[in-house]
Amino acid sequence: MKVYFDNAATTALDKEVLEAMMPYLENQYGNPSSIHSFGRETRAGIELARKTISDLLNVSPGEIFFTSGGTEANNTAIKSSISTLNLTHAITTVIEHHAVWHTLKECVRTDNIKLSEVPLKEDGHMDIDILEQLLKDNPRSFVSLMHANNEIGNLLPLGEVGELCKKYDAVFHSDTVQTMAHYRLDLQNVNIQFAACSAHKFHGPKGVGFLYISSDIKIDPLMLGGSQERNMRGGTENLYGIIGMAKAFEIAHRSMEEDTKHITAVKFHMAELLKAKIPNVEFNGDCMGDSLYTILSVSLPPTDNSEMLLFNLDIAGIAASGGSACSSGTDIGSHVLEGIKSDVNRQAIRFSFCKHNTIEEVEYCVNKLAEFVNVPQTLD
Repeated sequence: MKVYFDNAATTALDKEVLEAMMPYLENQYGNPSSIHSFGRETRAGIELARKTISDLLNVSPGEIFFTSGGTEANNTAIKSSISTLNLTHAITTVIEHHAVWHTLKECVRTDNIKLSEVPLKEDGHMDIDILEQLLKDNPRSFVSLMHANNEIGNLLPLGEVGELCKKYDAVFHSDTVQTMAHYRLDLQNVNIQFAACSAHKFHGPKGVGFLYISSDIKIDPLMLGGSQERNMRGGTENLYGIIGMAKAFEIAHRSMEEDTKHITAVKFHMAELLKAKIPNVEFNGDCMGDSLYTILSVSLPPTDNSEMLLFNLDIAGIAASGGSACSSGTDIGSHVLEGIKSDVNRQAIRFSFCKHNTIEEVEYCVNKLAEFVNVPQTLD
């Protein structure tokens, strides 16, 4: 059996998305900036995609800017805001994605900003009282806090943080890469200036995303060149990627309640089986509580096979992650697990699910995992 439990890293392209992209891969190939009919045709496709996305987020089409993905979107929001608005203080946490964490650290070096970290509670959630104190002590800060952590799944109270930022005149950016198209986000009714998206997290194509920029804020572009994206992002648009992303966004919202119910059931079934079959199993963060329903971060008791668990799962046809995919192949441990003070002697595995996963796959995976940690049991 082949089982894919690494959907937080990337998801399979939906067939309906591919079908929507094909005309723009084969016949509708004009440059969207050209004024002739070929260009006008593809420009119309891009603007329809922008309208589709903006409607589902309850924002204006003019507030959606297409990018190459979440990393570019986060970089643009952070670097351009700090530079354009002459901000001198930023607030974040140590468990942000590297696209945010490394960018903020670079701004400390190049823009001489002060960076404050909101401490985390034992369950991995941010201490919102300390966030407010930091905002009170440093008004007009740049606040960058992800909506859901990509390794442990902990959710941020987006609305509550937005209101605090409004109270203290802060600029609020959220890395929403893991939650876009998994929740119905009404950005018009949340005090947020920037939100990032990457299409391949919800069965869209890789290499395309967008940045929501609230109309109440103006920043300079990060990528210079032509006048594309209303002078905000130079470079010929990723035409078929944009078309595919909008279709994937539409599909996700069309079946969101049904998919959420199914994925949640798969996640909780795995958690229950793990507790039943592997003594002393633990879960990282608050992934069984206020957490993204697609992620389950498991902490396994130490065994002689601990270092080989991911390899053995792969041999058994099961794809999972030891943390963030962006750090795979390196010697560096997960900064997220370090940030929540996870036991370094226990092997952590992130299982992340999508609408295609099944209960049968969960049972196969737990059986194999139980074998690898020397628990000689099988499911009935």
